[in-house]
Amino acid sequence: MDLELFQKAPFGDLIPISGTSPDGTPWHHRAFLPHALGDDSPELTGEAYRRVGDARAALAALDATAQRLPNPSLFRTSTLRLEAQSTAALEGTYEPLADVLAADSEDPQDASMREVLNYVIVAETAFGWAEEGRRWTVSSLADLQAQLMDGTSSEREFSGMVRPIQVVIGRRDEVPLTELPIKAARYVPPPPGHDLEARLGDLINWMQEDHSAQIDPVVAAAMAHYEFEALHPFHDGNGRLGRLLIVLQLYASGVLAEPTLSVSPWFEQRRSEYYDSLLSVSSNGDWSGWVEFFALGLAQSAKTAQKRMLDLATVQAHLKDRLRATTIRTANARVLIDFAVGHPIFTVAQAAKAMAMGAAGAKKLIDSMVRHEILQPFGARVYQRRFHAPEVTDVLLRGG
Repeated sequence: MDLELFQKAPFGDLIPISGTSPDGTPWHHRAFLPHALGDDSPELTGEAYRRVGDARAALAALDATAQRLPNPSLFRTSTLRLEAQSTAALEGTYEPLADVLAADSEDPQDASMREVLNYVIVAETAFGWAEEGRRWTVSSLADLQAQLMDGTSSEREFSGMVRPIQVVIGRRDEVPLTELPIKAARYVPPPPGHDLEARLGDLINWMQEDHSAQIDPVVAAAMAHYEFEALHPFHDGNGRLGRLLIVLQLYASGVLAEPTLSVSPWFEQRRSEYYDSLLSVSSNGDWSGWVEFFALGLAQSAKTAQKRMLDLATVQAHLKDRLRATTIRTANARVLIDFAVGHPIFTVAQAAKAMAMGAAGAKKLIDSMVRHEILQPFGARVYQRRFHAPEVTDVLLRGG
């Protein structure tokens, strides 16, 4: 890490760390320890505040749209898969979106897909806790991290706990390849130990407190996301957990009534600016630059989510209009359309479970809807064939 870059950091301190290189050579360096978040908002520029206002307006419009729909939770599954695909891509694991939408979360075909789908499981667990009013703790967040790592190449014996090892983030381009990773890194987060765990606990508590009298919820979410990434409390999965916590914090603060927001696609398209904006808070205290970037991302993500939600609701109504024009009269046909909107690519077994009916009956209904061109087979698989409503997948694959 370039220590000169952080020498005058206004929102943190450099602290000494030491260790031994693989060849046994001792090394000494410094890590960055961010200050704890306080009760006041950082000073922001007028442009940053304008961006925050735009984000609040876009989030309110998304929330109003969700509350007008009969069943906004119907769109949660597709949102989580969109987020899973993009948040994994930000961390270097790429799977095509169509494959992610089609994948069976209980039986992924490879380790890479497992890594993507683990996020869906983690997010569903976290949102379930939120709906129950369950508070987050260091322990519960560690449990989520363990689920995120489960069955992947990143799983370690210390998965599911605050990291007991020193980690580094990134590598500076100008540094010789022979330089030690700790000194070549772009950023070195705080060392492991009781202090790191205590600071994570303080942050989690801070995120669940009501700061609205002093700090706008969008600014609070930006502050918490920076702090979490700067602490980097786990050996892996910090980026994915941190972006999940953005939505959870907005949900907990009442800004969102339904977690149908996916933030990672926007950040993924601007990954260099995303990482640089976070680093600028540590190196020179540029809260305005980070909050402006973050708020713009929330606003654009909310607008995309709102459009996608409206487009899917329009498709849902259109499919039911087409259903009424057929000879299919079973009430399960309408249930199947709702299922196809909420679960874009599915098997007969999955549909049968959703409709609480036998597989033979579900297959007969699906075949009938295929004949009427409401549904279609997806892909060329013969065993455990999958089906979809093309209009639904078209909305999702074109980005909402």
